[in-house]
Amino acid sequence: MHPILRLVSRNVTISLNPGFLIWQVIFPLVYIFVAGFAYAPLIQGVELGPKDLDYPAFLASGMIGFSVMNSTLVSGIIIWNDRRHGMFEQIMSGPFTRGQYIISNICTIAIIGLISAAFILAVGIPIFFEDVELSPFTVPLIIFGAIAGSTLFGSLASIISTRLRSSEGFNVIINTVFLFFAFVSTAFYPAQNVQEPLRTAFYLNPLTYLVDVIRAGIFGNINMFVVVEIVVLAGIAGALFVAASRLLMRLNV
Repeated sequence: MHPILRLVSRNVTISLNPGFLIWQVIFPLVYIFVAGFAYAPLIQGVELGPKDLDYPAFLASGMIGFSVMNSTLVSGIIIWNDRRHGMFEQIMSGPFTRGQYIISNICTIAIIGLISAAFILAVGIPIFFEDVELSPFTVPLIIFGAIAGSTLFGSLASIISTRLRSSEGFNVIINTVFLFFAFVSTAFYPAQNVQEPLRTAFYLNPLTYLVDVIRAGIFGNINMFVVVEIVVLAGIAGALFVAASRLLMRLNV
C-alpha cells in the first residue's frame, strides 16, 4: 500500500471514534430539529437571492458548513497527539516523509469533511426539499466548499497544534477559536439584519464564506457575490495550507 494511503487509513481509523461521531451527528441534529423549529417564529422569511427560505431550511443548510468545520478538528488533534505520545518521531523514522504526513492529514480531513457534509445534507433535504436546486452545476460547488473548507480549517487547526505545547493551551485556544467562528457567521443567523460592527465581523470570518458557498450550491443561488466568496475561500485555504505545511516541515522530531 502507498505510504500516503497507509497514513490516511491510520488517521481515519483513530479519528472515527464514538465520541467524535456523536459530536458530528447528534449536535447538528439537535440544532436543526430543536433550535431550527424553536426559532422559526422569531426569524421568518430569510431572503436568499430570489428565494424566501424559512428558518429551519436556512439553519439546516448552514449546519453543513458548521459540520465541515467541526470535522477538521481531527487534523489538529492528530498532530497534537502524535507529538505528545511520540508517534510523530516514530512515523518520521519509518518509511514516511514529512510531505506524505502533510498530504495524508489533508486527505483525511477532506474525506471526513465530505462525509459530514453528505450526512447533514441527506438529513436536511427533507426540511428544505421544496427550495433545493441540485444540478450538475451546483453539486460541484458543494463539493468544492466542503474540500476548501476542510483544507482551510484543518490547516488552521494544524497551525495551532504546532505552536502550542500544553494540552490545556491547545484545548482552550482551539475551542475558543472555533466557537467564535461558529457563532459569528451566517451559519446560524442571516447577515442582512445584523447591526454593525457585528455584520462586518461576519465577513471577516471564513466560515461565512464556506456556509454561503454551500448554500449557493444547495439552493442554486449563484451570483457575483458568491463568485467573490469562492475566490476568497480558495485564497484563504491555500494560504493557510502553505503556512501549515511550512510549520510541519520545520517541526522538530
